[in-house]
Amino acid sequence: MTEYLDVPGGRIAYDVTGEGPLVVLSHGIGDHRQAYRFLVPTLVEAGYRVANADMRGHGESSMGWDSISRTDVAGDLLALIRHLGGPAVIVGHSLSGGAATIAAATEPELVSAVVEINPFTKTQKLDVGAFLKVGRYRKGLTHLMATQMLGSLSQWDKYLDVAYPTKPADYQEYVAVLLAKLREPGRQAEFKKTGKSTPADAEAQLPNLTRPALVIMGAQDPDFPDPKAEGDAVVALMPAGVGTVAVVERAGHYPHAGNAAQVADLILPFLKSHTAV
Repeated sequence: MTEYLDVPGGRIAYDVTGEGPLVVLSHGIGDHRQAYRFLVPTLVEAGYRVANADMRGHGESSMGWDSISRTDVAGDLLALIRHLGGPAVIVGHSLSGGAATIAAATEPELVSAVVEINPFTKTQKLDVGAFLKVGRYRKGLTHLMATQMLGSLSQWDKYLDVAYPTKPADYQEYVAVLLAKLREPGRQAEFKKTGKSTPADAEAQLPNLTRPALVIMGAQDPDFPDPKAEGDAVVALMPAGVGTVAVVERAGHYPHAGNAAQVADLILPFLKSHTAV
């Protein structure tokens, strides 16, 4: 059942399932909370209370936000944790990986640990050599740029096809529903706001992160020339011993959906180590 939390500037849609230590899930740009449809029941069965939130401007959350940055999303997640009674482990994908970093670094009393899935937590620049040599990187980046510059959902559809080298059984149905959501009046304008933010705010907080962090990278993620190297670089900016990197083979940018069982096998031991189940 969808619930709503009022925050400055709008309201955040979320649902809560299960009982136990709190885990808050936050998806990436151009998606909605159903991206975690395979992970939620696994976490609930393992004994966690799972809050699954729609990012501001996405899903069932309201529109008309001044901005959608990692700092903004971090504030929304912290507000949700306060509302539900923390602390919580935050699982953040893509942009929300950076938001999880900011939330944990700025209010560690509310965040016991973070899981960052293919996070944009570092500032990015075009790798020209990789663009010419690495096909998945070239295709993914081309479709992403066309999506933002042209507001083209057909390009987003093509990006998703590259970003899911392993597709769940319901992939076609899921994407059809997602694209229909993005066609709602005003949704594309919110989607574009995400492209106006950079990970600089998250990168600046990496040295301040004191909570344990698990960075999960898909080995075939088209967003990075070398996904493992990107994960290692994120962890290298954290204090020593805070972060670890795990790689999911045959996974792209959405391993929590396309490779859900492998991601669960990584997350569950991490949660057990950092919560009181």
